[in-house]
Parts: sequence; structure tokens; C-alpha cells
Amino acid sequence: MTDERTSLQHAVDRLVGRVQHWTRHRWAKLSPDGVMTRGDRVHALAQRLADATADAEGGPHRTVPRLDNDMALSDQLRALTADLLVVDAPPATLEALTAEVRETAAALD
Repeated sequence: MTDERTSLQHAVDRLVGRVQHWTRHRWAKLSPDGVMTRGDRVHALAQRLADATADAEGGPHRTVPRLDNDMALSDQLRALTADLLVVDAPPATLEALTAEVRETAAALD
């Protein structure tokens, strides 16, 4: 695995490890900036991962479903990251997504 891929995987693993045990109430809380809920923010990240995979494959963007229970978001992040890591995404895309994962994690505090 390249350094960019490893960095992205580690950033996602850290984020997932931090949020996978959250309750519905915790997901529903506004993030500190007051702009969106924690669930909305992580779902937006999931969508960005899916879009990057579609771009790398040369396919259309598809909407990541928002499931009834935000507790599934950590599984969605894992799956979408795995999908991205098997396609030939440019290193710059992986670096940008790693930064976005870290920014999302920081925004959840």
C-alpha cells in the first residue's frame, strides 16, 4: 500500500474507532460549529469518498444512502474507504481525502 493509501486508511480507522460506539443521541448533536449534526458531517465525508471512487473509475456520482440509523455511518465509511483504496485514485486525491477525514474528525469535537 502506498503512503497516501496508508495515511488515508489510518485516518479513517482512527475516526471510525472514535465514533463507532456513538448512540443516536450523540450522532444527532450539532457539531461545535453549529452548522450541521455530527451525522450530517460524517455522511458528507462518506459522500465525498464515494464521489472520489466514482471519479477514479470514470463513473457517475451516486448518492450514498442516508440510513435510518446513523450508527451505520462507521460501517459506511469503512466500506467506502475500502472501495476507494482498490481503484487507481491519484495520490493528490488520497492526500486531500486524508486531510478531509482529519478535518471532519476535528469538527466533531
